[in-house]
Amino acid sequence: MIRILYLINGQVQGVGFRPFVYQLACGNLLNGFVKNDTNGVEIEVEGTQTNINIFEAQLHSKLPPLARIDTIEKAEIKPLYEKSFEILQSSQNQIKSKTALISPDISTCQECLNDIREEGKYFNYFATNCTNCGPRYSIVKTVPYDRKNTSMSKFVMCKSCEEEYTNPHARRYHAQPISCNECGPTLSASIVEIAQQIKSGKIVAIKGIGGFHILCDATNDEAVLRLRKHKNRPTKPLAIMCKNIEQIESLACVNEKEKELLCSKEAPIVILKKSLFPHLRLSNYLAPNIDRIGCFLPYTPLHHLLFGHVEIPLVATSANLANEPIITNKEDILKKLPFVEFILDYDREIINGVDDSLLQVVNGKTQTLRLARGYAPKVIKLAFKSEKKILAVGANAKNSLAFVIDENIILSPHIGDLDSLEAFDFFTRTIETFKRFYDFEPDIIVCDKHPSYLSTSWAKEKNIRHVEVGHHLAHIYACKAEFALQGDYLGFSFDGMGYGEENSLWGGEVFVGDERKYSFKPIKLLGGEKAIKEPRRVALSMLFDNYTLEEVLTLDLACVKEFAHAEIKILHQSYTKNLNAPLSSSVGRMFDAVASFADLVHFQSYEGEAGLICEQYYNPKITEVFEYTINNGVIAIEFDFFNKNIASLFINTLVKIVIEISKKENMEVILSGGVFQNKTLLELLACGLEKENITYYFQQQTAINDGGIALGQAYYYLMRDCSE
Repeated sequence: MIRILYLINGQVQGVGFRPFVYQLACGNLLNGFVKNDTNGVEIEVEGTQTNINIFEAQLHSKLPPLARIDTIEKAEIKPLYEKSFEILQSSQNQIKSKTALISPDISTCQECLNDIREEGKYFNYFATNCTNCGPRYSIVKTVPYDRKNTSMSKFVMCKSCEEEYTNPHARRYHAQPISCNECGPTLSASIVEIAQQIKSGKIVAIKGIGGFHILCDATNDEAVLRLRKHKNRPTKPLAIMCKNIEQIESLACVNEKEKELLCSKEAPIVILKKSLFPHLRLSNYLAPNIDRIGCFLPYTPLHHLLFGHVEIPLVATSANLANEPIITNKEDILKKLPFVEFILDYDREIINGVDDSLLQVVNGKTQTLRLARGYAPKVIKLAFKSEKKILAVGANAKNSLAFVIDENIILSPHIGDLDSLEAFDFFTRTIETFKRFYDFEPDIIVCDKHPSYLSTSWAKEKNIRHVEVGHHLAHIYACKAEFALQGDYLGFSFDGMGYGEENSLWGGEVFVGDERKYSFKPIKLLGGEKAIKEPRRVALSMLFDNYTLEEVLTLDLACVKEFAHAEIKILHQSYTKNLNAPLSSSVGRMFDAVASFADLVHFQSYEGEAGLICEQYYNPKITEVFEYTINNGVIAIEFDFFNKNIASLFINTLVKIVIEISKKENMEVILSGGVFQNKTLLELLACGLEKENITYYFQQQTAINDGGIALGQAYYYLMRDCSE
């Protein structure tokens, strides 16, 4: 008779792990106990060596669908000669820190869907869940993940729910949000009523897991246009929620990988190519000017019940104002979104707001554009244990956070652009949330070098040592972190814009190891920040690089005709005298200029619009490239501004430049930064690099854009700057 103690760390709380252990132990005639603690799960089993060996093997081979074991510590201890195996109450260990991982919110499982469709206690119940699905991160206040530490604490279980909750053989054993029609949260209105409002053309708000969605009929032009007007969102694509996968397949082209993501337990928004011959007419204003559309499936029982009364696809966009976080309570809907004509609320509080995740498939691989519901909090395992607690505070755009605790880098869900007081408040609240989860106080804060970033200012104000990491190097290190890469790589860091050395603006950088070896010839951004929203200004600046003012005034180009002659003369003065005309090597800004030269976009209403539209006009039959030079590390492209195929030629040229440098440097390649969200560019690069037998990496499970900066900052410190 022997007794073994196991200390298990990973995704093991709130995922049915303890009843799983209970059933394994009983099935193998073992005695002892299992319990949650602030580190994970503690198990003691007692029995024969053979049975314990079988138990240990089954811990890995028969895991519940949401569970993940990262580490197991084991030790033989003195037998107690117990006669049973029990599940004990959670313990609050007196330890240096909490390390039990918080699970993401997960879409409704098939068993729970069956429950709400069949007569019984869960019939038509909008908040049905079990240990395999439902809310986690959005309702939890701290660890361990017990009901008393969630927003379900105020709901007293009825006798029937309590019986399920305490039965180790039941699917809802210790499912912390367990409830039913008798004892759980209630809706503020009927689902039938809100369905009628949608079908009559109204704009409504409905409470999801991590916040409210604004919904309207996705086939109704008038409703979609009203929504765009009220949200001040002229052209930015709107995602649609569809009844089932068949409905999505009738509207868009869906490959097997995309279908797998759409139907996964995370249920993200997936960017798909619009069908040329859709079976159902959608509004033309959902994703104007582009051939892509974001689609996702219902992921809560409430959504599924709504689609029991609505057959049409629904616009489902986050309930918020521009540059503000998702709204999580009815009062803010009434205050900030007065155009909403009907609200469906329920009385379970959302503790932690969380947006929908956004993904696409590139060359058969997942690419994450927004890491949020279903995937975050996300854990990146390190091959070593960090001696320090590190907080990385990310960038100003698409902000997210990274927390280094022991051998884990824990990524927060997407926070968003820190361009409003509300967004910055959400940023600080999220930091406090994770500090509360893990009793976390950072020894080091890592931030961007940009002095105007609010995240950087916040870091500098703390009485804690802070380390600044270059924006574009952080992009490279984010990819290295995801793939646990160490050592030197050839890193292509292409994005919209970020802070470089000596107050310069970068965005088209190539690193050999940590040293920038190549960079694109910089362009003057006429009007500074204005140039980001007006591609015509970047195009005009490139013309000034090549022509005199008098010549520019005579050019037969749309980007020139966008300006009055007097405006061009004033901007030329800014150009020649360097008045509010900072230099930038940004590839993203070059995409803007190309879109303006092609007369596709002269003003953009959202980040990356010009690049998306350029991508749509890419012609795979065109194989030509622009001439370019690489001298002393400066890459200069010789554009033909009058070529009607300028977008295709520019993308081809970028591909050729990356492959040429990769062959020359003869190193494994990293591709990171927001420009690589361009699916056409990345697929062409993947094909070209594979043809040359060059190993390459791009982020798949973490955000390739600025949402990955915090991860890169944390990993850079761990790899390069650990010494005091």
